[in-house]
Amino acid sequence: MGEPRYSRRSLIAAIGVIIATAAGGATYVSSPSDATEQQIATADRVRGTSAAEPTVRFERVYSAARRREVNLAFYLPTGVNPRGLPMSILLHGLHGDARHANAGNLAGVLTSAVAKGSVPAFGFVAVDGGDNYWHENIPGDDPMAMLLDEVPQWLRERGYGEPFAVTGVSMGGFGSLLYARRRAERGDPIAAAAAISPGLITTWPEMAKRRAFKNEAEWASLDPLRHLKSTGSTALGVWIGDRDRFIEGTRRFIRDVRPGVGTVKAGGHDDGFYRKVTPDVVRFLAKYAKRAV
Repeated sequence: MGEPRYSRRSLIAAIGVIIATAAGGATYVSSPSDATEQQIATADRVRGTSAAEPTVRFERVYSAARRREVNLAFYLPTGVNPRGLPMSILLHGLHGDARHANAGNLAGVLTSAVAKGSVPAFGFVAVDGGDNYWHENIPGDDPMAMLLDEVPQWLRERGYGEPFAVTGVSMGGFGSLLYARRRAERGDPIAAAAAISPGLITTWPEMAKRRAFKNEAEWASLDPLRHLKSTGSTALGVWIGDRDRFIEGTRRFIRDVRPGVGTVKAGGHDDGFYRKVTPDVVRFLAKYAKRAV
């Protein structure tokens, strides 16, 4: 299949505002494109570029689960038809948001791999989740319900495929394992979960500092370290730096769960480490993107 074709008028209407950023190497688009082809699951080649750049689209949507407007961000490989594109949910860390969820240039790594034809095309969708470890810590503000019930609807409305995976960094790594658990409990397990430097804390006094749980019992009921088999058939990948402050809990998780990928590399809890592992994360996810088509 070729690249989607647009008239001059429809292209201007779909794009709105384009800002090229040197730091992120991304193309920012104000609204989704009006792609007409049915689906592309393997990459269309990106033409005329030596370094492929991702396309990032931002929107504001109302989340009934969170009772507020939130940012919705799509991180897509440039040059592919987004219609029916398999999507991984992308969960940000503490004090983060959807606009800054692209840790380790994950979208850029994906776009380059798709442009080379080394992985099938898929995308990432991120949304503002607050600072409560992706659960309903504050009554009426339920980011997990948003992920489970609203994100798939938002994807369908825009013509994207269903979530086949979840990817998270730090607090989002904790959230990705919790999301995988909730999907398994619903009898609808997600294909893969990728946790990068997951916030697996081993003591309540340390977790209590984050004010993300009402009490120790609530934390214990959600802590992935205490629910090791809860993700069911979901394929798991975990990456952590050997100087990361969450290394103890993550080493324990890798030892006890034996995920499909359990990697400890030199590094800390920072973007330098994330950039080391994102190529491996993309390859891991790509195995399951093929199955979602």
